Amino acid sequence: MNIIVKPYGSELCYCRPDTTWEKESRDLYIPEGVDKVLWAPVVFAKVCKAGKCISGKFVSRYYDAVGFGALAYCNDENIAFSSCMDHTSILPLPLYNPAVLESGENIFNLKVGEKTLRFAADENLGKALEETICKASERVSLRIGDLVALELSPLDTVTERNAGDACINGEFCENHLFDFKVIF
Repeated sequence: MNIIVKPYGSELCYCRPDTTWEKESRDLYIPEGVDKVLWAPVVFAKVCKAGKCISGKFVSRYYDAVGFGALAYCNDENIAFSSCMDHTSILPLPLYNPAVLESGENIFNLKVGEKTLRFAADENLGKALEETICKASERVSLRIGDLVALELSPLDTVTERNAGDACINGEFCENHLFDFKVIF
């Protein structure tokens, strides 16, 4: 299983290993050598049908569930190093029917420390996620069970080693998604 990510503002995608997937709300313990933790909120889709070079006309056939989460990055070095640490892809279960991305009434709230971000789950977000699936399938063969994630904002700092621990909380439609600490 791969986690294919389209970074905010980029046209390219990269893959995170499945060891980075955190389905629960376990605290993230940061090892020595990592001085800074960054994050980006994401919307993601679970692939239900294998495909390559998927057309926008048929993309809805290739995923059956969506969710919201966050990706953590260690240090602000190159993407390969900073995105491979275990348990840094916070993509919680259960997932939702893709129809939640149609109305705009459903809200994803993410709180990091004292900062709160809100994202409306609307038609534009659904279209952007489908475009990401198509774009990812141009270079990566999508397999059943893969997760395709779209970052919703630029990377931001969660905390630094000298600043101490931080908390990250997420909710969708007033349902608790995750709540964990980043611990140095």
